[in-house]
Amino acid sequence: MPLHNPPHPGKHVRLLCLELLNLTVTQGARALGVTRQALSSLVNSRAGVSPEMALRLSQAFGSTPRHWMKLQLNYDLCQAEQRSEIASPDRPTR
Repeated sequence: MPLHNPPHPGKHVRLLCLELLNLTVTQGARALGVTRQALSSLVNSRAGVSPEMALRLSQAFGSTPRHWMKLQLNYDLCQAEQRSEIASPDRPTR
C-alpha cells in the first residue's frame, strides 16, 4: 500500500539530520559543502533532493544515496498523482 502524502525529504533532513545533531542550517550546509541557501531551500520544501545532494547527504549523515532519492521519488510521485486525472494501479479511479 502506498504511503499517503509522504513528507517532503527536506523535512527528514531538518528533523533527522540537523535538529537531531543540533546543527544550524549554516553548519549543515558547511558539512554538506553546499550554500546555506541551497540547504535552506531543501529543508523548507522549496527544492528537492538531487542526485548530487543525495550523495552529499549520504556521506554527511548516513543512509544511502538511494534512500534519499527514494524519499524524493515517493514525494514527487504522490504529488503528481494528486494533480493527475490518470489513475495509478495503486490508486482507485475517481
